[in-house]
Amino acid sequence: MTNFQIPPLDSALKSTLQQKIDQKTKPLGALGKLEELALQIGQIQNTLTPQLTQPTMLVFAGDHGIAQSGISPYPQAVTAQMVLNFLNGGAGINVFAKQNNMQLRIVDAGVNYQFEPHPNLINAKIGMGTASFLHKPAMTQSQCEQALTIGAGLAKKEIDANCNVIAFGEMGIANTSSASCLMSVLCNVPIEQCVGRGTGLDDAGLAKKTEILKQALQYHALDAQEIMRVLVAFGGFEIAMMVGAMLGTAQHKALLLIDGFIATAALLVAAKLQPNILHYCVFAHCSGEAGHRKLLDYLGAKPLLDLEMRLGEGTGAALVYPIVQAAVNFLNDMASFASAGVSESTGVSEKI
Repeated sequence: MTNFQIPPLDSALKSTLQQKIDQKTKPLGALGKLEELALQIGQIQNTLTPQLTQPTMLVFAGDHGIAQSGISPYPQAVTAQMVLNFLNGGAGINVFAKQNNMQLRIVDAGVNYQFEPHPNLINAKIGMGTASFLHKPAMTQSQCEQALTIGAGLAKKEIDANCNVIAFGEMGIANTSSASCLMSVLCNVPIEQCVGRGTGLDDAGLAKKTEILKQALQYHALDAQEIMRVLVAFGGFEIAMMVGAMLGTAQHKALLLIDGFIATAALLVAAKLQPNILHYCVFAHCSGEAGHRKLLDYLGAKPLLDLEMRLGEGTGAALVYPIVQAAVNFLNDMASFASAGVSESTGVSEKI
């Protein structure tokens, strides 16, 4: 397995960055979370003048054997159909990535379909979908390590091409089931608190999905200390590859934009392996998927948006990018009290 070593943020500049933020022509703290973002990004890049370059969206796609158990209202073939939609420019993520001038790469980590070559498609296929984790691990240890290594390599390739902010999205019918099981074991919470409606299950479908996942968890009987075994048992190829890409991104001190429930579940695995990764992450939004808010709370994450979205594809991460840009821009371009000739607060309130 790739030997990931993620350093903590360099705190040497923290007080100077905070001073620069506080000296802008505004009351202290008046830009709220934008100020926290500016401080974070300045520390990640170890500079008072951070820049965002070549923002890139990586959408990892893979199929899941557990889909054959009837836990999604959509057939497995939709994974491949949606990848073709991405490549044809017709999906939500295409619209939002284009709007924000983000490079969009679609990564075939393990879709049960052979795609024709396409300039925006990265063929990184580990297999034609995972096994059903109902009665066996979703993948082998070797496949999992291969996915992690490939993911890290994909991140490095983007960073070597002058990208310093990578957003993470996914596509895979039944991958909310995979994410729910990862969350349940690694956070040590009942599956009922993790599982949601995915692509639109009704009450009966949700009950069936919950029962099947409960059986799978009982069969594997893993605990939160067995991180790699948990990923091998329940992960998708796209989730494992995303874990590797996230670790690789942080290792090279680039910024991560984390999308919804599945992307956050991948980050959960990454954070169990390398806790310092959380310092490099911006959490885009809280999705409408049932377990996501609990997972964000577990990670101590503060999502920037809550738009009741649950589309996946990286759409939330794309939508949050202008907010991240705004944090960097105010730090670099907003006048200070001194440069603008504006008087600072005296810290004294007048009594009426």
